[in-house]
Amino acid sequence: MSTRAQVRFATREDGVSFSEHPEKINAQFYVHSDGYPEGLGLEIADSLANTERICDWEIEPLTHKHGDLDYIYYIWQYPGKDTWISIFNVVFEEGPCECCTFRHNYEKNDENCVFVGKPHKLIEKYKLNTNDDG
Repeated sequence: MSTRAQVRFATREDGVSFSEHPEKINAQFYVHSDGYPEGLGLEIADSLANTERICDWEIEPLTHKHGDLDYIYYIWQYPGKDTWISIFNVVFEEGPCECCTFRHNYEKNDENCVFVGKPHKLIEKYKLNTNDDG
């Protein structure tokens, strides 16, 4: 089973919390697999911190809401300010998918925010320990 995710880009604005879903997003991408923080989260953080390229993203309309997501990521940016990342683990209930003709789960509003921080903090939190001690 794939770990699906959406990556949304939002503008940093005064009064908008990084730990809540923003009302306005500028772009969003769908990622079909490896959407968990130790996979996609690290790819996003490496791209922002180390200019690494990210492959296999599908750009999609801002109105699409998938019924099979596991995570939603927000990339918060504004010229002259640090970039921040928020990650939400999505909770579902049974219902129709808005993007296809299949009956899937649908997104509830009680997602769990599992990360808020700058790219290097995401790397520190989720990068696997690969030393000799495990």
